[in-house]
Amino acid sequence: MENGKREPSVEVLQKLSVILGVTVDELLNAEDKKRPTPVTVEDKTVSEKIRLVEQLEDEDKNVIYKMLDTMLTKKKFQDFFQQNITVK
Repeated sequence: MENGKREPSVEVLQKLSVILGVTVDELLNAEDKKRPTPVTVEDKTVSEKIRLVEQLEDEDKNVIYKMLDTMLTKKKFQDFFQQNITVK
């Protein structure tokens, strides 16, 4: 779709409209109106970020949750080693 080689399905257009907070008509006729602004996660509060993640499909949400679990586990191991294994 990004390269113009494929058109989005109606289902994809509906999902995009929900995520971007615009109507499908606004997506299809973006030249006539202001284009939706990109979602910048850094500009969002924690609750807004969670709301955006919750709008994703289950498979995408699971990927994000697995990444978070991995990062949190890594952090716990780092903290444990720093607190309990010190070179004297």
